[in-house]
Formats: sequence, structure tokens, C-alpha cells
Amino acid sequence: MRFQTQLVPARLIRRYKRFLADCRLEDGSEVVAHCANPGSMMGLAEEGMKIWLEPNDDPKKKLNYGWRLVDHEDGNFTGVDTSLPNKAVRAALEAREIVGLESYTTVRPEVKYGTNSRIDFLLSEPDLPDAYVEVKSITLSREKGLAEFPDSVTARGAKHLGELAEVARAGHRAVLLYLVQRTDCTHVTMAADIDPIYAAAHAAATEAGVETLCIATHITPQAVTLAGPLALGRPTR
Repeated sequence: MRFQTQLVPARLIRRYKRFLADCRLEDGSEVVAHCANPGSMMGLAEEGMKIWLEPNDDPKKKLNYGWRLVDHEDGNFTGVDTSLPNKAVRAALEAREIVGLESYTTVRPEVKYGTNSRIDFLLSEPDLPDAYVEVKSITLSREKGLAEFPDSVTARGAKHLGELAEVARAGHRAVLLYLVQRTDCTHVTMAADIDPIYAAAHAAATEAGVETLCIATHITPQAVTLAGPLALGRPTR
């Protein structure tokens, strides 16, 4: 998925109130950018980090910039916009590019299920069980090559896992799709020290038949696209 406008480089001054970031452009001017990420952004919001902003001239938006990427200045990037994964996954589902889900031709977003919840995507196809797909964005990495979820306590995420488990028990496919918005990871694991309840819920959901897909991304200042699958679990030494 290509960015709508050309991104511009900047340096992060500070992130505050979760959704705001003070940034310094290359010409030295300071701007406020919208940060579309409610998580802790652990390791991604340090002063002086190189970041990429997307300008906009939409009069309906309060801010003229949106924070899209962290540039690790070693060839790797992290996408910080949590609204982007669902867009990228939807495009890939509709193009039938995700291995394991490519047989489904009907893709319906935001379908009600469970208790006051909406599944990100409900896939259907004659002669196949419906597939309920929940998408989670991963940006945390505290160990080289290892992506972790979540980066903060998420009661909502644990609730979704319980509802996916019920879907699986009812005979449907229930799929948790972790989209790793980092280009420096090969494996994915649960951050049990950050949220042990979520980690336990993931284990219970897996036992109930919930499938886990971990997918990498190609990230540049021009676009974010889905790449290949990543391994679930810590790498062997």
C-alpha cells in the first residue's frame, strides 16, 4: 500500500498525550504530527529518532502531518500507524495473496460477532468454513530479530482471543493475524512479562483451535506491503 503523499524526514522531539508528537523538519522548523498509535510504542519514541511524516492539506484534519515510520538508520524501518495494517491486509485478502486464506473470494470487513465486538474480516466461500480474521499490529522488539506482542496491557485483546476461541469451538475458522510492522524481525512471540493475561489467553485460544498467522512487511518511505510468513516462537540458539 503506497502512501498517499510523499513522506518527509524529521527528528522526533517528543511524543505526548499518546496521539501527538512534536517533530523537527530538516529545515529546522517544528511541527506537531498526529500519532495514530494508542500503544506504548516502547523503544520507538525516543528523542532524536529519525522518523518519516506524511503531509496533508485536508481542511478536515486538525494537524498537517501524520507520523508514519521510524527509520532505524541501518536500512530497517518500523511502521507506527496502527490504522495501516487493516488496509494492507484487506488489499492482500482481496488479491488472494495470503497463504492459507487464498481460497476465500468474499471479504467482509467489520462484521459484528461475540459480545459487542466486530471481527476485522469475515471470509466466506462455498464449501469452506467461514474464516474470522482478527488483525494485530506488532511494533515491539526488545531482542534482535524477535517481534513481541503486546507492548502494553490489552484487556481488549484478551477479550478478542476469548471470542475467537468460541468461534473455533463452533466449527468456524478463527485466525489471529499478527502483522509485524518491522523489517528487522524473523520470529514472533508473546510478551508475557508485559501482559501475562494476554499470553495465557493466546495459549488457551490456540488450544481451542484458533490459528495464528505471523506476516512480515516490506517498508520504505514510499509504501508498506505484506511480505512472507514469520515463525511463531523464539528462535533456537
